[in-house]
Amino acid sequence: MSSPVTDSAYNVTADELRQFIEQYEHLEAEKKDIAEQQKDVMSEAKARGYDTKVMKKIIALRKRDKNDIDEEEAILELYKTALGMV
Repeated sequence: MSSPVTDSAYNVTADELRQFIEQYEHLEAEKKDIAEQQKDVMSEAKARGYDTKVMKKIIALRKRDKNDIDEEEAILELYKTALGMV
């Protein structure tokens, strides 16, 4: 037979665990909603004639540090020149 202290500790832990799981599930649902909204934005942009592939590249670039971008572009130009692509 289990003691009341153990049962009480188990119930508190179970309640806390349930809260974490439910909070995570709620965030997953929000993430899904946000992804749908992002998809809708891109669909609208595409319908208006924008190149969504390029837009996504711009969005990715805006997240990066300018020095990293400059360095990558310089290396890209160097490689293209070496291969006769410029």
